[in-house]
Amino acid sequence: MKPSGRGPMVEHLERMHGVAERRACRVLCVPRATYRYRSCLDPRTELRMRIREIAQSRVRYGYRKIRVLLNREGWNVGRYLVYPLYCEEGLCLQRMRPAGKHKASRSRAEKFKATAPDQAWSMDFVSDQLQGGTRFRSLTIVDVYTREAVVIEAGQSLKGEDVVRTLNRVKQERGVPKILFCDNGSEFTSQAMDLWAYRNNTKIDFSRPGKPTDNAFVEGFNGTFRSECLNTHWFADLREAKVLIEAWRKEYNESRPHASLADRTPSEFASQYAASRILAETRNSRGLTSDLVQEN
Repeated sequence: MKPSGRGPMVEHLERMHGVAERRACRVLCVPRATYRYRSCLDPRTELRMRIREIAQSRVRYGYRKIRVLLNREGWNVGRYLVYPLYCEEGLCLQRMRPAGKHKASRSRAEKFKATAPDQAWSMDFVSDQLQGGTRFRSLTIVDVYTREAVVIEAGQSLKGEDVVRTLNRVKQERGVPKILFCDNGSEFTSQAMDLWAYRNNTKIDFSRPGKPTDNAFVEGFNGTFRSECLNTHWFADLREAKVLIEAWRKEYNESRPHASLADRTPSEFASQYAASRILAETRNSRGLTSDLVQEN
């Protein structure tokens, strides 16, 4: 226990047992100077209240993401200020116990590394249940490069045909990826998926059995999806689940900071990439035009 936490104990001994301050401090091993000390630092009450409000509305956000949101609001605070306040308010997240390390029995070929949006998608299923106990599943598709949640399709019984239908709907907006990362579930190994991949010239990269790290991007997203959405809502029916899940997906893409994207949101990162491509193409076209003028 910190010395500051023993102050009320000293006062309790004085009040309940009628002992002197000197004796109470000696029994509790608290120096009298420490007991009498009163901090002159600014308690930062407004900042503490705002940190607590953010933590209550986004229960799985740690102090790093809370600091990013505070800076967006204009607080201009660093992590060395936010972290102590975050801990003093008792908001620390419970750490997950790391799993034991296992070595793969064989080495995996080098994975495809995406260098642009919509080159590689990663997809998987997440299960949950409604208030009445009815189980439902959510198909999650993530863009590997921008970390965008491309789509989250919820349904009670999703099969390979439903996966193909979802991919065709997304195809109208974003096109098709060059490669799809997924596990060996029956929905992804079905003939419908194989035919869709063949017609769209898309390669399907299946994970090794028992190796979820081969599909790490969507596995990490599913953990965030479960902790920040599924575990914080109690869905009355499937319609409500679809509405709340879609609202969370938009918030994830548009307002949630991502550490691997330098605390930018996936939408911000994708927009900045598109702007840089347009600028590069404009410069290239100007360069070609000037070369043609010089030749003429």
